[in-house]
Amino acid sequence: MPADLPAAVIHLLDLGVPALGGLSEAEFTDLVPPDPDGDGVLVVSPSLIPAADLAPLLRHADKPGFVVEDMTDLAEFVPIEGEVVPHAPLYWITDVERGDAMANWSPAEALPAIRERGRLPLTVSEGISWLLQEPEQLERGRCFMTIGSRKPKARGGLDSRTPALWISNGTGRDGSTRKGAPKVGWCWAKNRHTWLGFASAGDRIRPGGWKNSDGP
Repeated sequence: MPADLPAAVIHLLDLGVPALGGLSEAEFTDLVPPDPDGDGVLVVSPSLIPAADLAPLLRHADKPGFVVEDMTDLAEFVPIEGEVVPHAPLYWITDVERGDAMANWSPAEALPAIRERGRLPLTVSEGISWLLQEPEQLERGRCFMTIGSRKPKARGGLDSRTPALWISNGTGRDGSTRKGAPKVGWCWAKNRHTWLGFASAGDRIRPGGWKNSDGP
């Protein structure tokens, strides 16, 4: 393993992420673009590893993550219109925040506010990647939605669900053994929740140095 790898890459290697994509550690690290001055989150694109396959690597209170049973279509939640996501297996996002100040807002209210600040709403793969590298960012009562991902309907418009990441209470179909586990679930796009903020990033950076802020 090269000695100069960013900490984010080393952490993903330790979690066994390369094997999920059918790669060796060396093949995985070869795909890593230069890190943005050591201050970024390395995103594992769904083109390399689907979000549902990454979710079980999440950890909170020694419990593995999971996707809720009624979200078997997670792979169909794609970047929303207006979000330019790098077509690369791995890319960086910078200046990530949980969006606690927007708790008790609806996704419909939060999206324009995020964009007015010149920020980018996280996709579900970006949110999972962030928590794989910084699991402490998921706290009970301080969790977040990833409204950069939505599912298009076949006849136009969007599915009314928005992906979110929070901590299971172990009730209902989650099962008591999952109490305290990181959970990839969903919320209605017009509903508010006092314990869910809206995660966003300052920029997306792909191989070659292109940034969202540079334009299309």
